[in-house]
Amino acid sequence: MTKPAPPAGAPNLEEILIQSRDVPWRAKSLKGVHEKMLWRDEATGASIALIRFDKGAGIPKPHAHAANQFMYCLEGRYEYTATKVTLTAGCFYCNPKGNVHGPTVAHEDTVVVEMYDGPHYPQVPDWYTDPADAR
Repeated sequence: MTKPAPPAGAPNLEEILIQSRDVPWRAKSLKGVHEKMLWRDEATGASIALIRFDKGAGIPKPHAHAANQFMYCLEGRYEYTATKVTLTAGCFYCNPKGNVHGPTVAHEDTVVVEMYDGPHYPQVPDWYTDPADAR
């Protein structure tokens, strides 16, 4: 049986299956922030990752992204302190490209699925000492 062709304009992707519990957490250079990269399109910068914030960790400054950001909270409590927007288990968050938001803090150990439809930042934020952390 032949596989149907993808719709016009859709990326040519092969199916993938990742058991996320088998992927180790990678510590980012911002203390208390860890990631499990699940998928990345190197051509566009789009990505899907699990991000874990230890209790008390977060993003220290207001910032904007170079692409649309989407997050789904799996567990914990993660607050955007300037607006008091707080993600808890089951919450979906959408932040449009260029919108200034943050700082943030995890009031509990928190895990989110974070997705970008393009590159994360227009430039590497100063809170990361490793440029790979801003990809």
